Amino acid sequence: MLNNTFHHIPGIGLKTEQQLWDAGLDHWDRLNNPTGLNLSPRRLETLTRHVDQSRQEMERGNYSYFSERLPPAYHWRFFPEFRHSMVYLDIETTGLEPSYESITTIALYDGITIRYYVKGENLDRFPEEISQYKAIVTYNGKCFDVPFIEHEFGIRLDQVHIDLRYILKSLGFRGGLKGCERMLGLDRGDLDGVDGYFAILLWNDYMRNKDRRVLETLLAYNIEDVVNLETLMVKAYNLKLGQTPFAKTHAICLPQRPELPFSADTATVERIRGSWY
Repeated sequence: MLNNTFHHIPGIGLKTEQQLWDAGLDHWDRLNNPTGLNLSPRRLETLTRHVDQSRQEMERGNYSYFSERLPPAYHWRFFPEFRHSMVYLDIETTGLEPSYESITTIALYDGITIRYYVKGENLDRFPEEISQYKAIVTYNGKCFDVPFIEHEFGIRLDQVHIDLRYILKSLGFRGGLKGCERMLGLDRGDLDGVDGYFAILLWNDYMRNKDRRVLETLLAYNIEDVVNLETLMVKAYNLKLGQTPFAKTHAICLPQRPELPFSADTATVERIRGSWY
């Protein structure tokens, strides 16, 4: 979809971009043979110059060039091109305020490999391993996950960041990550009803009792988030495509669900739910 995008070019809004598509300029390569496009010489020169620059930046893998020029609700457009170097990210914490609380677990999923990090075990490995990726995908990560991580580790996550909250909101999906999942047909099974507050209760229970089943339930929840983020990303991408002329040619198949390393312990979930709810 990025090769069909002109909205990142100065002076090209959505209305103008649609007009360009309608006029036959529906791909960057079309500028190689502009005959019949009915563009003024000035507009043609501007488009050609910026498209040439866009090609160079894409070849260099400079994702920031596009993320800085497209509004957050349109970051879905570079998903296919950058998918091979993206990672889905989610954290669990002891609370909401980075200055007073801490990260308990982190999950990463790049579409192939699941990685997880636990406070007191291997959390210190996270900064090095996240640096391997050029782009991250989160839900509400711009407001929560990324600021929390940067405060906790004293690092700067300068990767291109696709925050699905803005893309899904533009499609009419609200209610947090779990609400969006339900509206888009995702089922969490034994983890249904478990949320961020429940994750705090799981961690506190694990700290008191050191029961690995509790930790594994928390990790199952955390990992479920990142695995579902990939499905939500693809669903959102296809829905957005439906608002363009490229729905039939650019749609992406839903990803296969990976085998998860942990599953929720039903007895643990029921015990904690009975104690606190």
